[in-house]
Amino acid sequence: QVQLVESGGGSVQAGGSLRLSCVASGNTSNRQCVGWFRQAPGKEREGVANIYTGTGSTYYADSVKGRFTISQDNAKNTVFLDMNSLKPEDAAVYRCAAAETCTDIFRFWVDPRAPDNLADWGQGTQVSVSS
Repeated sequence: QVQLVESGGGSVQAGGSLRLSCVASGNTSNRQCVGWFRQAPGKEREGVANIYTGTGSTYYADSVKGRFTISQDNAKNTVFLDMNSLKPEDAAVYRCAAAETCTDIFRFWVDPRAPDNLADWGQGTQVSVSS
């Protein structure tokens, strides 16, 4: 099993930036895909960005393209989410998830209510954006 810990959330004004980190520990060798998800109060979980750690291939939700960047530091077992030009609608709890394949991670994109036990999840970090 893999343990994931997110950090870097906070409160910013619209237009500001934050960098989220997702640090993995444990048996990470068979967790080749990491995704960032967010959930705002009263809304369903939504996918934000994925990275395939083997090649660095990335995928973004349309709502964050050009503003957010997902990257990795393999030596530190860390995946980052750089968020720029933040908007009030970006406010949410952000969580990272790790799975063996990106097909597994995309399952949560397609079905926001898919059970968490299909991947390893962190506890989340809060992002607040004021207008």
